[in-house]
Amino acid sequence: MTFLDPKIWTGSIFDGGWRATQAGDAPVIEPATGDELGRAGTAGAGDVAAAAVRARKEQRAWAATPYEERAALLRRAGRLFEEHAQEIQDWIVRESGGVPGKAAFETHVAAQECYEAAALASQPLGEVLPTARTRLSFARRVPVGVVGVIAPFNFPLILGIRSVAPALALGNAVVFKPDQRTAVCGGFSIARVFEEAGLPDGLLHVLPGGPEAGQTLVTDPNIPVISFTGSTAAGRRVGEAAARLLKRVHLELGGNSALVVLDDADLAAAASAGAWASFFHQGQICMTTGRHLVHEAVAEEYVERLAAKADGLPVGDPATGQVALGPLIDAKQRDRVHRLVTDSVAAGARLAAGGTFNRLFYRPTVLAGVPATAPAYAEEVFGPVAPVMTFSSPEQAAALAADSEYGLSLGILTRDVMKGLALADLVPTGIVHINDQTVDDEAVAPFGGMGASGTGARFGGTGANVDAFTETQWVTMRGDIATYPF
Repeated sequence: MTFLDPKIWTGSIFDGGWRATQAGDAPVIEPATGDELGRAGTAGAGDVAAAAVRARKEQRAWAATPYEERAALLRRAGRLFEEHAQEIQDWIVRESGGVPGKAAFETHVAAQECYEAAALASQPLGEVLPTARTRLSFARRVPVGVVGVIAPFNFPLILGIRSVAPALALGNAVVFKPDQRTAVCGGFSIARVFEEAGLPDGLLHVLPGGPEAGQTLVTDPNIPVISFTGSTAAGRRVGEAAARLLKRVHLELGGNSALVVLDDADLAAAASAGAWASFFHQGQICMTTGRHLVHEAVAEEYVERLAAKADGLPVGDPATGQVALGPLIDAKQRDRVHRLVTDSVAAGARLAAGGTFNRLFYRPTVLAGVPATAPAYAEEVFGPVAPVMTFSSPEQAAALAADSEYGLSLGILTRDVMKGLALADLVPTGIVHINDQTVDDEAVAPFGGMGASGTGARFGGTGANVDAFTETQWVTMRGDIATYPF
């Protein structure tokens, strides 16, 4: 039996063991071919509610487990991601449509997330406080209890494990709903790793499902913290529902990130960075460059170079050929991308490359002379589309970059890095890369956006993870019972 053998998860969900769901199952579809790869269990509201009850019951013993044991388990999980990397990568390629290099990046980061989470278990989690009385006063961080995690389809492994691993390391239980479209590579692969690593039963529940499962997870009274990654529209609904229940919610949402190309930039390198930023994984990344802001003096050459890159990139089935772009996730997403492109051309943009598709394979597309009102410029496309707009001064570039409801990532390409940093100071954004494009992630770095991109850095790095998955508790201790006037 292989590590991710369909016999394990067909018609099942994971709650420390594999069991049949109350809601049946759904097909696992390969977007490149339309073939059914298997059938995955689909969690219903009852499955989520039962998981939350059990997770709450088992969490206290896990929180009391010595930190060395929790850390050792996370290290085992990291090694298992490495040992089974190829099989997990094969599922990422076939189930999510990612190219092999993207799949390898996901398994690498998944292992690193586990190793970094292992280090969290032994972090000092408190501070001694001054007090005016004869006592010891201190603040300590304690686990929140049960963390609800909801992750999307685009980077399914990374966007799940980056919450699951630190939440477990810090003594919490987890109820995790991966996207139904990537139930295996983004959900059951994580379940199998922690099952093999020896995580005690009932601490991790992996429940692929639809909106009903997600709504139940967000509103369940046994789940006080929600970690959500997904679209801004869905994130707003999650945030509203959680706020009514006074829950903490960590939202990592959409983006329409700008790549600013100043007039002194190396245009060959800039076009390469720009192509990667807009076309990697078919543009289905929250950090994808959705707006190329290029100085008017070099814009024509930049568009020519970027269009040449786009025209030369092979598109096809990543499981069977050497391609740069695979399929979009489904027909609904393809049709939305194409509508944004055609509406933008109708609004005055010039189609410099692409704009066509075959089944779910969308050609990398470059739009030049894009007006600010063009839908592909104003909205998050989530497809392989690079809209280009010109500017005449760094101040105008900063104003254009800041003119968005989103604030996730910003790239600035220039030979003068101090000029780049000064420009970045004018743009509200959670991430800045000077002389690099907008797409990047590391397990040790805080990650998050501003505005419609979410509620700030809620993932990555010791501080962000501790803040996300623990509560602060004030404790005082005296030698004798305090006396009072009555």
